[in-house]
Amino acid sequence: MKVFLGSIGCRLNQSELEILARELRAAGHEIVAAPEHARAAIINSCTVTAAAEADSRQLVHRLQRLGVGEIYLTGCWVSLDVVGEEPLPEGVFVVSNRDKMNIVQKYFDTTVDRQPDASGRVPLPGKAKRTRAFIKVQEGCDYHCTFCITRVARGKSVSRSLHEIMKDIEAATIADVKEVVLTGTQLGGWGRDLPEKQTIAFLVNTILETTNIPRVRLSSIEPWDIHPDFFPLLTNPRFCAHLHLPLQSGATNTLHRMRRQMLPVAFQTLVNKIRSFNPHIALTTDIVVGFPGENEEEFMESLQFVQKMNFAGGHVFRYSQRAGTPAAEYPDQVPGLEKRARNEQMRAVLQRSSDQYRDRFLHCTVPVLWERAKKIGDAEWMMEGLSANYLRVQAQSDKDMWNMISLVKLTANVGKSVLGEIV
Repeated sequence: MKVFLGSIGCRLNQSELEILARELRAAGHEIVAAPEHARAAIINSCTVTAAAEADSRQLVHRLQRLGVGEIYLTGCWVSLDVVGEEPLPEGVFVVSNRDKMNIVQKYFDTTVDRQPDASGRVPLPGKAKRTRAFIKVQEGCDYHCTFCITRVARGKSVSRSLHEIMKDIEAATIADVKEVVLTGTQLGGWGRDLPEKQTIAFLVNTILETTNIPRVRLSSIEPWDIHPDFFPLLTNPRFCAHLHLPLQSGATNTLHRMRRQMLPVAFQTLVNKIRSFNPHIALTTDIVVGFPGENEEEFMESLQFVQKMNFAGGHVFRYSQRAGTPAAEYPDQVPGLEKRARNEQMRAVLQRSSDQYRDRFLHCTVPVLWERAKKIGDAEWMMEGLSANYLRVQAQSDKDMWNMISLVKLTANVGKSVLGEIV
């Protein structure tokens, strides 16, 4: 059977689809890039914001219009029992997060006598085709941030075993993957629930010491989950010089209402220590504006702190009320127009610091993993990829260099990316 796999939201959703794709191929099914060619589809939905929920709903209706006969809808959106508020098209089967990884065994024919591909990991086709392999190491979260619905949808933190993770790393190695990205809902919680009580630093060190993967990257890690054994990783050239540290707000009182575990002073101390180990590291973040009770004074405190941190980039979200979270019932909800204005101001600050970070590397030579190749002439290609410190780089080449790492001299900052010349 031809199956389409679609994902809304986080990298964890993407990594789960890669696991399901491997199981489908092992059972004799074919993964297709375009839904119009599929008889069945699996959609890994998201509900972190109202916009993500709407995207999930729209994707389901689009697949139904394209004639996909069986749509298996799973992920965080369906795990909150909100799907039933609006009738879904005929042929849509709702599968909770709890049963997600059993979809292939429960709903697809697995009687075909076929073994998994010995070549290891196979990228998802189409736009989802990536050089980087997202490796799921845990899911769920043990924290209680008042705005976040993900903990309700995913449950408590549960770690995958080291054996399971290393099997996925081995499959990526066999397939000549150059970079693995470790993903999870609360990535820094990996290992705490295992008998050995290990840490995320132990996991990364194990991968670096026992495999030949050129690069290991973390998707995102809460700042308070960084412990002393983590800092030596920052000097390892195979550990990507990029950390995504969600701040959420730079205002102390706002963070208290969010029930975040680290306040601005401690966050700044952590950032300074990280940069003392690697001054060139890219630190990116998440910021929420318009959280209930955020007055003009608190917003300006947050804005000025973000400006002081000189992040290499980040995401700004307007606070979105999610039913079932404490913050949804808080008084002093911020009006939509005010949230929009604050969003623009915060984005402008992050854009300036992002530009400044890219400017620091002009005329420097950095290794780049090429992720996309577009033919622009008879013997010319426009390559696009990522450096270890998360600079998006473009350069011309006389051949397709997809999934290769090459040295590039950076020449010009053109906004969201940097132009360069392949050395």
